[in-house]
Amino acid sequence: MISADLSGKVAFITGAASGIGLATVERLVANKAKVAINDLAGNPRLDEVVARLRAEGHDVAAFPGDVSKPGDVQAMIAAAVAHFGRLDYLVNNAGTPGTSSPIRADDFARMDEAFWAKLVSINQIGPYRCLKAAAPHLKKSKGAVVNVASTAGLGYGGSSSVYASTKAAIILLTTEWAHAMGPEVRVNAIAPNVVDGSGWDCRFDPDQLAQYVSKLPLKRPGTPADYAETIFYLLAGAPYITGQTIVMDGGGAR
Repeated sequence: MISADLSGKVAFITGAASGIGLATVERLVANKAKVAINDLAGNPRLDEVVARLRAEGHDVAAFPGDVSKPGDVQAMIAAAVAHFGRLDYLVNNAGTPGTSSPIRADDFARMDEAFWAKLVSINQIGPYRCLKAAAPHLKKSKGAVVNVASTAGLGYGGSSSVYASTKAAIILLTTEWAHAMGPEVRVNAIAPNVVDGSGWDCRFDPDQLAQYVSKLPLKRPGTPADYAETIFYLLAGAPYITGQTIVMDGGGAR
């Protein structure tokens, strides 16, 4: 693993009570960063994670909120800056597939207006809301942003064409936001493929997943820690990388 002394640095991570978000929190605090941990209000895992990390001696705090609600986003970013005194890093990780089983591209009944509105608001507009609220603080600190996209947004397939379209939008917006936020702030993204233990890999049944992974050069699915390592690099290092989406697919199946 790479490391860096992030003493005094502050990160805000959405959807951080589990999965890639939590793994990123753990990488940052292991390198002495302070972290504002966001997840939905009422999620018991948020308080459990904060309590555990504080007991381990890390400087973290919970900032519950829903990225689909503009008022929540403004309030939680403002509260985090007031609490820690600054903001250096933003990780837009919160997202949802909106379904526990794959939806065929021709199943327009399941992908109705309400489904579209929910996924666009969380997966696409949510990161915009967070970036907008955080922008003045990130520019002041000359910080960095990482968006969590998906290989679904590159045509790899996914839980639905709606989900894929929101992640494709994030890949495009990463480039747009790099221009908007530069030169003070770098903006990049990762595009995970299979995430071991995420519960999101609903395009595969267990046998299909095993067959797919067997065709990858690395012969295993990605873990939250794998993806967090690249997020960490894009935040703490990578001084001349911006506007890029790092594809993390284990080499690609064929």
